[in-house]
Amino acid sequence: MLSVSREAWEAGVRPGMRRGGAATISPSTLLLERDLQKEEIAFGAIAMALLQFTPEVTIQDDFSILLNVTTSLRLFGGRLALCRQLQANIKALGFTARIGAAPTALGAWLLARAKFSRKHPVRRRAIKMESMARRLDQLPCHLLPNAEAHANWLAGIGCNTLGQLRALPRAGLQRRTNQGLLESLDKAYGEAPELFDWIKTPQVFSARVETHDRIEHADALLIGAQRLILQLVGWLVSLQQAVTRFVLYLEHERGRMAVPPTELEVALAEPTWREEHLVRLLKERLGRIELVAPVIALRLDATQLTAMLPPTESLFPEPGGSPEEFHRLVELLVARLGKENVLTLVGEADHRPEDANCWIPATDKRPKHSEQPDKLRRPALLLDKPLLLMMRDERPFYGSALKLISGPERIESGWFDDKLAARDYFIAQGTDATCYWVYLERETDARWFLHGLFA
Repeated sequence: MLSVSREAWEAGVRPGMRRGGAATISPSTLLLERDLQKEEIAFGAIAMALLQFTPEVTIQDDFSILLNVTTSLRLFGGRLALCRQLQANIKALGFTARIGAAPTALGAWLLARAKFSRKHPVRRRAIKMESMARRLDQLPCHLLPNAEAHANWLAGIGCNTLGQLRALPRAGLQRRTNQGLLESLDKAYGEAPELFDWIKTPQVFSARVETHDRIEHADALLIGAQRLILQLVGWLVSLQQAVTRFVLYLEHERGRMAVPPTELEVALAEPTWREEHLVRLLKERLGRIELVAPVIALRLDATQLTAMLPPTESLFPEPGGSPEEFHRLVELLVARLGKENVLTLVGEADHRPEDANCWIPATDKRPKHSEQPDKLRRPALLLDKPLLLMMRDERPFYGSALKLISGPERIESGWFDDKLAARDYFIAQGTDATCYWVYLERETDARWFLHGLFA
């Protein structure tokens, strides 16, 4: 028996018991076989998610995770706030954790493994060497690596705590135990260096999680999807990247009745690495689909990335909200209404004004030719159909005789699609100072047309 729940403990079951003894004491206790492969996958997922707090994360052989958060304390609001965020992320992944914090890694590991009672309350967090040493001195000796083999001898000489162990003569202790025990003791108290192999972040992100049952409603998949998003966020932060497109695959039954995975692609108007925003977009998308078959697993792939650009703090706020807020709104509308129903206007590679614009999905990348040259002055309003103008005193007339104040801008195009346009555009002004965009059609008998109005 490696570990027991609180209910099993209250029923009398203890770690180290055999299966028969546990069943005799508490027949209703459910015994689960240990699956090392699933444990390894779970710890890998936790470590990936925790990379958002520090790049220095390592998984130990005893399936504990160590994090060097020395440079992260101020960023996340101090040790207490950081521990709460770590606990919340691990809980969101579906696990519970016992967290210890100390100036040394082995010291934090010992504080996390210690079991304190109400009679002997000791805090698991220490920020200074002195306070850490006081708390470690109260811990039992058998918690220290390499000390369990000598537990009977230490108990026989009345050495029960790490403080008493440190008080023993080092030469005699080394002769009767081993060098590894002294090294562990020195590392725990900060008297010897600690070296670790930090995990290396993969260059490609693909994470998978199996559901506990066959899921038949898309809304129920959000919890599993959120666990994948947490891993994605940790991966993005560790590489200083932001995601602009990712795909969630819904895996269905295998075997004879196999169904291809359902692909759920999410495109973002602006790159992001924020968990709450990504989860909100997935929630909207999952709420709009109908499952073709029950889901047994989820897989998340990041398909398009860009460099992370943290938002800049301006002295004066934007009057209509920040650009980031606008992009979040667009992405939310796309997730709710569909990509084909949220469009934006972009420029088209065509000189004819009526064909120079087109509508594309708001989350699609704008083509390079979508921006008009700065030197061209175009009206804010373009008529759907050019209006033929009257002539007065050999000048175009629209309420009054128009005076040409700028131009011409010559456009000759359309020979490739049988819509030839040969025009000279001018900016004209009426007697009331209103400006118009007019053109002279050169292929006819010099007819003038009104095509746009300036604001």
